[in-house]
Amino acid sequence: MYPVQFLFRIAKTVAVAAIALMTLLVVIGNITDYFTNYHFVEHVMKMDTIFPRSHLYYRHVESPFLFHAGYIILIAMEALMAFFGIKGGWLLFKNLKSDASVFHASKNWAVAAITIGIIIWFLGFEVVGGEWFAMWQSTSWNGLGAAERIVSFLVLVLILLHLKEE
Repeated sequence: MYPVQFLFRIAKTVAVAAIALMTLLVVIGNITDYFTNYHFVEHVMKMDTIFPRSHLYYRHVESPFLFHAGYIILIAMEALMAFFGIKGGWLLFKNLKSDASVFHASKNWAVAAITIGIIIWFLGFEVVGGEWFAMWQSTSWNGLGAAERIVSFLVLVLILLHLKEE
């Protein structure tokens, strides 16, 4: 194996491990400080800070049960992503010096973690939160910038993981 190939393998492994660590920290934060981000979910779904005369307000939700259910589903998906990311990072690390086919095959858990992340931060935050609940109209409860940053990194790592050595 050429040194450059090994460096790319290290880059892939570190990127996946960083994603796993970030997600684990998000899960720990959401569990240990439940109501901070619960209120975020609540206000986004209530749509109480969007433009005053927005014609999209009919989409708002006023059910505390749905606020909690949505937030708990979000935390569960993040926990699953963290688990898959940790396992994926470990398998990549364990197979750093394996032949190309073994290393490539060890990417599956990492790809699954990143896919869950895309579901969370693109589908969940940007599509549902940003467009359906018009989060883009809120100056105080708007997570689109953070979601875009996370999705961008996830997609770049997914592309990096896709690169195979011959």
